[in-house]
Amino acid sequence: VQLQASGGGLVQAGESLRLSCAASGRTFSPNIMGWFRQAPGKEREFVAAINWSGGTTRYADSVKGRFTISRDNTKNTAYLQMNSLKAEDTAVYYCAARSTGITVISIAPSGYKYWGQGTQVTVSS
Repeated sequence: VQLQASGGGLVQAGESLRLSCAASGRTFSPNIMGWFRQAPGKEREFVAAINWSGGTTRYADSVKGRFTISRDNTKNTAYLQMNSLKAEDTAVYYCAARSTGITVISIAPSGYKYWGQGTQVTVSS
């Protein structure tokens, strides 16, 4: 089981980025996938999560209206579209997945069993 995050980079405030998280492994199709971020000196925090159908999503208040989480189950991939980026969005972004049988979104990092390696997002002001 592996999660591979990509798409980070350096952008200016107000610009956009799209992160991708590809899940791989024998029969691994997680129901709940999420994104977290961790800035230097801070704890890892919840950003967004989505269920299998995409019909249920949840966002941190700090990103509501700017970020959109989605997924393509044919590719076993989740995405995080980040618009109107701010300097305070600068962090390492991690994708995560809950155990396959769990269908409820969690905002706690401890609720996720599988983690990607992280991708750096830097927003210059």
